[in-house]
Amino acid sequence: MIELILGGARSGKSAYAERQAKDSGLAVVYVATAEPLDEEMAARIARHRADRPQAWRTVEDPLALAPALLRDANARRCLVVDCLTLWLSNVLIHGREEEIEKLVETLPQLPGRILLVSNEVGFGIVPENALARRFRDEQGRLNQQIARLADDVTLVVAGLPLALKRTPPPALG
Repeated sequence: MIELILGGARSGKSAYAERQAKDSGLAVVYVATAEPLDEEMAARIARHRADRPQAWRTVEDPLALAPALLRDANARRCLVVDCLTLWLSNVLIHGREEEIEKLVETLPQLPGRILLVSNEVGFGIVPENALARRFRDEQGRLNQQIARLADDVTLVVAGLPLALKRTPPPALG
């Protein structure tokens, strides 16, 4: 089961994903994609590590997301990927665009529950510079690809989840 969780900065999307993971009853693996490139980001990463439950295992992988998910996904686990936005930024900065296709090809194969957190960056104005426009466009395309694959898509605004797509569970019996 794949759920894409979208929202703006500080919308509550990560907190929502973490609640979903806790409520799943499954063992949780938290896949973090941030790189501590400056002091503020290093402090943010440390704060997030400290806030996560001790029982959760953390995997930090800023680029090779598909292999990390393949390694850790199983029917008794919930994987939280936080977040696709930072991951995409890393992919573009390092010229590793092939990682996008690998992720899109890998997701449908994964067992267990996969929660993917991503920013919705298309609500704002058109950026002034070409690099920012390219990032906004690539993020929009990635979100659309993942949304097509996902069983559920949730938009979080002001901490409130709004179901955009729900796939009914399989019928019993």
